[in-house]
Amino acid sequence: MTRIADLSNAELHALRSQARAEYDAFRGRGLRLDMTRGKPAPDQLDLATEMLTLPGNRDYFAEAGDDARNYGVLQGLPEARALFAPMLGAPAEQIFVADNSSLAVMHDCIVWALLKGVPGGTAAWGNAPGDNAPGDNAAPAFICPVPGYDRHFALCEEYGIHMLPVALTGHGPDMDAVEALAADPSVRAMWCVPKYSNPTGESYSDDTIRRLAAMRTGAADFRLFWDNAYAVHHLTGQRREITPILDACAAAGNPDRAFVFGSTSKITLAGAGLAFFASSPTNLAWFMARAFKRTIGSDKLNQLRHVRFLRDPDGLMRHMDRHRALLAPKFKAVEAALDQRLAGTGAANWARPDGGYFISLDAVPGTAKTVVALARDAGLALTAAGSTWPFGHDPHDSNLRLAPTFPSLADVTIASEGIALCILLAAIEQQTAARRGTG
Repeated sequence: MTRIADLSNAELHALRSQARAEYDAFRGRGLRLDMTRGKPAPDQLDLATEMLTLPGNRDYFAEAGDDARNYGVLQGLPEARALFAPMLGAPAEQIFVADNSSLAVMHDCIVWALLKGVPGGTAAWGNAPGDNAPGDNAAPAFICPVPGYDRHFALCEEYGIHMLPVALTGHGPDMDAVEALAADPSVRAMWCVPKYSNPTGESYSDDTIRRLAAMRTGAADFRLFWDNAYAVHHLTGQRREITPILDACAAAGNPDRAFVFGSTSKITLAGAGLAFFASSPTNLAWFMARAFKRTIGSDKLNQLRHVRFLRDPDGLMRHMDRHRALLAPKFKAVEAALDQRLAGTGAANWARPDGGYFISLDAVPGTAKTVVALARDAGLALTAAGSTWPFGHDPHDSNLRLAPTFPSLADVTIASEGIALCILLAAIEQQTAARRGTG
């Protein structure tokens, strides 16, 4: 299709009339479809239904003889840590198994850092004076690759942490920009979703990971908040692997630089899974000393349940192949609708992820909010425009995060057609307004 910007006025008017008529017809169908959050669909949760019968009557003893019904084993069952060690890229002895939410573990790490500091630092992060802007006497700041995960940004916003956006390149963050920002001593950490990133789907290159591990930082206690949420969430038969960050940091002489997080939220049961913290022995000791004050121990019955169900790392990957069989057609349906309606128009560019839970789309700058409003009026709920940026403010008003996982394939197919139509209409309307303004 010809680019919208290259159409004559008569051609643009005709296309606008056609798109408006199609949009009105779509809106007239009275649909109510939700593409807002990257939740597992019911049939994905059904894959783990067998877990509800585990660990079984009187079969609640761990391999070392610990009674999983009782207190103790703060770090987590050894067999559970061994099961997920390859996924986390960490030795089992450097892993802590928490309850269901990795976001809660990230929250705790931030709060503990603010109140108590982290190994290698001379003061708690929250003790630094300042006006919430970067500089020697500023409040702590996080580097935030964008587009990124809204809940990461919400944690920073909740605790007054300054956020410094850095563009993603397709192979991870712009490392020249990251290295320049990290030289500031007030910059204490960086958010990273290194594999099948939320929402772009990109994975960090080996070079990016090595530079993150080795870069000079102004803060001696700088930390990478390494949220490897999609470590095993492949959408193709080619399972992408990335350099384990703990190995890279150790090799670079910065063994304490990374806090690694993960969970089974999109593997087994989203609200009843396991979360993980992995790091250096020094950081793990710091974490466990704080956790010891917070809890008597996590749910070991659930840890045992996961071990009995998944059995070993190969069993975990077989289980994820079953997820892939359900999810891949939904992502293909979105791509097909976007290709059919938008290819060649200049109305949008979009990712074609080979893993993860989202599709990142950049509409014409200045139209993302319009697309979301058009979709809402047509019965399609989308994630709010701007949510992939700190404070919900996308300076380009262009990025949209599409979440095709939760609806059925039939609903995803219908919704994708409507979304593509809304994107096209918003681009046409902007071009029409621009020509009127210069005519």
